[in-house]
Amino acid sequence: MAPQTSTASQQQQGVLVSTDWVASHLTDAGLRIVEVDVDTTAYNEGHLPGAVGWAWDTQLCDTLRRDIIPQEKLEQLLGRSGIDPNTTVILYGDNNNWFAAWAFWQLKVYGHKSVQLMNGGRKKWLAEGRELSMDLPKVSPKAYAAKAPDLSIRAFLPDVMKASSERSAQLVDVRSPQEFSGEILAPPGLPETCQRGGHIPGAKNIPWGKACNDDGTFKSPDELRALYGAQGITGERPVIAYCRIGERSSHTWFVLKHLLGYQAVKNYDGSWTEWGNLVAAPIEKP
Repeated sequence: MAPQTSTASQQQQGVLVSTDWVASHLTDAGLRIVEVDVDTTAYNEGHLPGAVGWAWDTQLCDTLRRDIIPQEKLEQLLGRSGIDPNTTVILYGDNNNWFAAWAFWQLKVYGHKSVQLMNGGRKKWLAEGRELSMDLPKVSPKAYAAKAPDLSIRAFLPDVMKASSERSAQLVDVRSPQEFSGEILAPPGLPETCQRGGHIPGAKNIPWGKACNDDGTFKSPDELRALYGAQGITGERPVIAYCRIGERSSHTWFVLKHLLGYQAVKNYDGSWTEWGNLVAAPIEKP
């Protein structure tokens, strides 16, 4: 079977923009730049001129239900940020766009049409010595009505159980090798954890950061195809990516879905903090 792909160059043109392009379009009408960081204090230390900041831990999740942002709250967040359904949203952040990709995935869940990542994120912008601002932008609120959630790009526990037991989809664990093996339960300093270490049976370990160059940009399509293809992830079969709480795996979902054009790719945002806490759920260790 041939890989279920679309032309990678066309995909990249639609979802990635360079720092040069952003620097030349900071004041464009119909464009909103948003910073989403692992370190939520980074925005206040200096951000792209005109950018708004979203806190992933409070604004992009439902902390009571342990869920992604509800539709009504997403509409409020986008409206407050000066975004309507016709606005092009440019996302960027620290740590190679880790949480920027998390925001990208959620915007696609709710059907926002024009969303792009700034290739290289905050790291590349700072390395190039580009302009930063401490000022909060003046934003004119907009009305926003989201589309019904697109669950074709989101995996839930039953999907993952079936993928593991019946091999109905390929599982990609994007955590570090130490997390995959069960040596550690979470990256240092991050609180969300689990009762058991290890990985979901049948999963392949391809750490999310391997998709990036040293400057924070994404590797070329050929390099990415080689990276995932070496583990048998070619787009010929459905794929479910997971990590610890679903944010790093949204980065891998972005690579597979939008840079390589694989069609049947889902992000399992329950990830290891769900699976690793399940009573009687099987796990594997080396």
